[in-house]
Amino acid sequence: MTAFPSPIAGFEDWPEAVRRLGRSTGHNPASGLLAQALGVPAPIPIPAVTVRRTRTVDGVQLQDLEWQLPYGPPTRGFLLRSTQAEGILPGVLWLHCHGGNKWLGAERLIDAGTETSEEVTALQQNLYSGHAAASDLARAGFAVLVHDSFSWGSRRFLLDPPPARVAEGLSAQRALWRNEGVKPTPALEYNTAAAQHEHTVAKTAGLLGTSYAGMVAFEDLAALDILRALPDVDGNRVGVGGFSGGGGRALVLSALAPEVRAAVVCCMMTTLKGLFPAHLDTHSWLLATPGLAATFEWPELTHINRDCRYLVQFAGGDPLFSPEGMHDADAWLRADAAGTPSRYTGTWYDAGHMVTPPMLAETLEYLTVSL
Repeated sequence: MTAFPSPIAGFEDWPEAVRRLGRSTGHNPASGLLAQALGVPAPIPIPAVTVRRTRTVDGVQLQDLEWQLPYGPPTRGFLLRSTQAEGILPGVLWLHCHGGNKWLGAERLIDAGTETSEEVTALQQNLYSGHAAASDLARAGFAVLVHDSFSWGSRRFLLDPPPARVAEGLSAQRALWRNEGVKPTPALEYNTAAAQHEHTVAKTAGLLGTSYAGMVAFEDLAALDILRALPDVDGNRVGVGGFSGGGGRALVLSALAPEVRAAVVCCMMTTLKGLFPAHLDTHSWLLATPGLAATFEWPELTHINRDCRYLVQFAGGDPLFSPEGMHDADAWLRADAAGTPSRYTGTWYDAGHMVTPPMLAETLEYLTVSL
């Protein structure tokens, strides 16, 4: 009998864990519907956190953390706070983008000084205008937690050897690289394989009664619990946010977690109708959970947690979304917030799919006021 490489290598305990955990029921009827649509596993006790290292980089204390979830390898996270900050601080869970880069996780959001890799530097330049968003948030006075979520960084699947379908696509890409004289780095090879492997992960999740987005939400909820339980964090003053896929994760998390008081969604808001037909294939499975559209429109997720304020940043030149989808979402959000205008702030930027310095500056000010 031919032995095939495991399509979920490193996560062989994932199926049994999902069956054992059961399903989240949400904190109100609407959040319950969202949790059901995504197949979010039931909450778990707050994981024990190990501090692996503490260092200081450019005025920011940076702690390397680790915790174990019920499946897969340990999760790596980073806790950041200004060396000038004292006492109990408001907390921010900042969520990394998808970026087509699963070799990297949360390290794309921090300034690690001389330890910053070339891959991190390139990604920060391309998507974050050269900024380390979590480090900037820490310098602004927040306790900031960032973590590798499901299938990124420390939580990535093992793809050496790759499963059969992934191997076929990777073989073709390697041939193209040879013809072009490209010598791929391990990160480039992994990200090429992971782009195809995401379909396998989404398929597996669906068979288990969950979804790719549901598993990411489960891990984000666990990280939020960790942040809120830290002794130097005010658990009643907690915000979430992110860019691109991180913004989508923040939107879902804010709906599922009633403790979230402010959310920043950068370059990740549209009506689902606005994705059809031209823009559907530009997005990952984070935005494409089967059946979600039968229950919610994307902007309607802001309606679930009425105690949360939202800053949604639109980029007028964003090629990943149709102008109609973005403007329709903005109009819906403004109409929904008409009775409580402080709940929604929508801003537009003349930019593509990236975080500009003015976007980041607005984020820092918004969270300072909101938390």
